[in-house]
Amino acid sequence: MQAKDSSPPDGGYGWVVVVSAFIVMGLTVAVLKTFGLFFVEIQEHFDELASTTSWITSVTIAIFHLGGLFGAVNQLNVPNVFIFLCSAADPAPVASSLCVRYTHRAVVITGGLLAFSGMALGCLGLNMIWMYATTGFLQGLGISFSWTPAISIVSHYFSKKRALANAIASAGESAFAFTFGPFFQWLISQYGWKGALLIIGGIQLNICVCGALMRPLASSCLLEASHSETETPPGDGESRTDKDQSPITHKTFNWMLVRQPEFVLYAIFGLLAAMSFFVPPLFLVPLSYSLGIDESWTASLLSILATVDFAGRLLCGWYANLHITRTVHLLTMTIALISTSLMLLPLANNYLSLAIFTGFYGFFFGTTVAVHITVLADVAGMPDFDSALGLFMLIRSAGGFVGPPLAGLIVDMAGDYRAGFYMAGATLVLSAGFLVTLDQLQQKKERRSQPNTKPKKPTLLYPSLHFLKLQNRRYQEHSVVV
Repeated sequence: MQAKDSSPPDGGYGWVVVVSAFIVMGLTVAVLKTFGLFFVEIQEHFDELASTTSWITSVTIAIFHLGGLFGAVNQLNVPNVFIFLCSAADPAPVASSLCVRYTHRAVVITGGLLAFSGMALGCLGLNMIWMYATTGFLQGLGISFSWTPAISIVSHYFSKKRALANAIASAGESAFAFTFGPFFQWLISQYGWKGALLIIGGIQLNICVCGALMRPLASSCLLEASHSETETPPGDGESRTDKDQSPITHKTFNWMLVRQPEFVLYAIFGLLAAMSFFVPPLFLVPLSYSLGIDESWTASLLSILATVDFAGRLLCGWYANLHITRTVHLLTMTIALISTSLMLLPLANNYLSLAIFTGFYGFFFGTTVAVHITVLADVAGMPDFDSALGLFMLIRSAGGFVGPPLAGLIVDMAGDYRAGFYMAGATLVLSAGFLVTLDQLQQKKERRSQPNTKPKKPTLLYPSLHFLKLQNRRYQEHSVVV
């Protein structure tokens, strides 16, 4: 029997999956991006330094990326030794179970429950260690188990329109962040930061609903095969043979990706980028407070950031879908622009200038996010995409873990929140160098793989001079004949 889902449908129910992923992005990463509104509240409540308070976001980001390894292997068979190591390294029992074969649907639902648990327990606010364990660790694990399979299943449902589908799905992050900025500020003013955390956790339970809508392609094939088996007569040996050759296979996690130079270069880029990406949203609110900007206007900065981020994702996703420019070239250009905007943002000294530079940063950040997963699929190939996404998130976790505390330390030493933005911009400039190296390596491999069927004719530097010599030779031959 031939399964219908042997190739990406590039539409149909895939758009339902895209909408579900759109909402998941909003209820996970958008919450993380707007968590800067809680930064000053928590810092003042516990009377801690900026570097100490930033560890909450740092733990969340690190577990978000590190947990991507577990989320990405949700449909991969891995050795029992690896399962044991995962269970030993992660205190959460669910992390061990996610190392074996599960569907994207089950992992997203689990992530929604974990995200809710992190916020609900974090609202108790016992001490800073408690915040690290709940709002940091549990929330990061929930975001990871929701985000990773959501973005992965979109790539499985689409091939030709993958860039556009990924851009639409990732745009949920900025679309929700647009409303979350003023909404979270209102929640804090009405219910305090503890009550706001509890309400946000309840909203994140909607991730479970979105996960239930993510129908796996492989599961559809399995159900169809089981249905055919009940209708086929016992004596029909040919049909039984076809069912035994079902396209559903047990994939294994490809650790050999770390030996591929292209993947290693892209992973290093991801590590450096992760050190920078979460620093601006974390320190944008404290920077505006230090400039004497009112709280209501500060919340509007996050809305501006989300609006232009949304526009950048959709515009860049549409442009990438035209296949006019190589995606790695597009990504390199956006990284260069976002680093420039981060270097200029600290020059702002009032609300208007800060809003303008924030808009530039948000737009270029949106264009970067829209294509970086597509570039990963191009680098690793779709057969190894799940493994590549897991390893990429794992390596990036180091950058997400170190970035915010390092920026917080620099801020404490300099006594100015602007220093964190300079650190983020400089790190992105360094990451762009690895993208340039990756592009050169890819082009070199493409030139080697091109078959040389016909010998190339030597290029003439002066074709007009060659034509005159040829005409003179023909004239001389004609004179001899005459």
